[in-house]
Amino acid sequence: MDKKFDVREYLIITVGVLITAAAVYFFMIPGKIVVGSLSGLVLVLSNFIPLPISVMTFVLNAVLLIIGFIFIGREFGAKTIYTSILLPAFLGMFEIIFPNQPSLTEDIILETLCYVLVVSVGLAMLFNVNASSGGLDIIAKLLNKYFHIELGKAMTIAGMCTAISSIFVYDKKTLIISILATYFNGIVLDHFIDGFHVRKRVCILSEHYPEIQKFIMQKMHRGVTLYQAWGGYDNREKVELQTILTRPEYGELMNYIHEVDPKAFITVSMVSEVIGQWGRGKKTRS
Repeated sequence: MDKKFDVREYLIITVGVLITAAAVYFFMIPGKIVVGSLSGLVLVLSNFIPLPISVMTFVLNAVLLIIGFIFIGREFGAKTIYTSILLPAFLGMFEIIFPNQPSLTEDIILETLCYVLVVSVGLAMLFNVNASSGGLDIIAKLLNKYFHIELGKAMTIAGMCTAISSIFVYDKKTLIISILATYFNGIVLDHFIDGFHVRKRVCILSEHYPEIQKFIMQKMHRGVTLYQAWGGYDNREKVELQTILTRPEYGELMNYIHEVDPKAFITVSMVSEVIGQWGRGKKTRS
């Protein structure tokens, strides 16, 4: 992994944490929203354990970081330490620039919806580069790694316990909003994560398949699978090319095919996940 790639990853992490901090400061705190998270858990525990919130947050984060190092990997743990430091720094910056931030909508439902939408964007960016904002995100990552549960659903499972525990401190309305917000947060998070990982499966029938195959493999550095096919309309043997591409690569390929063979028959489908060595060849691309 080269330094340029590392810088890009940490830039994404920094932006992701900034978005997450903005969601917390401008929507969660003013709206007094209890969505399943480590902060929500600490707020509930503070009513039963005579320790400062900062101490409990530090202790729980430290324990979860150790678990992340052991079971997820050093890279994930190192990035999460970075985000754990960066998140309160951004919150402190917002406190200085926007002191005593009032509710933007003065409606807990709207505040909750805005929080879920904005925080899901930030968390999706972090998960996409194998990082997290710390806290219950680490539990979600563990569930994703060892039980193959989608990250959004894993976040829902981890956060639901915190949301349900709010009944011991807050009223029933807050409990219901907390449970619903935690559930929808998982759905929206999966939606944004899928947006990062979605790929296109492109199937091509063309008389010029050798040129198209060469372009995909040598210019785009992607693999191609060839299938023998028989055309039912003209009763002729054909060769179908199949490849998996990102959205920008798909556009590049379509431009090339329109130049080489405008009559090519192409079908396209969405692929939500690719497992294996797909993408490794891109590292050698100039």
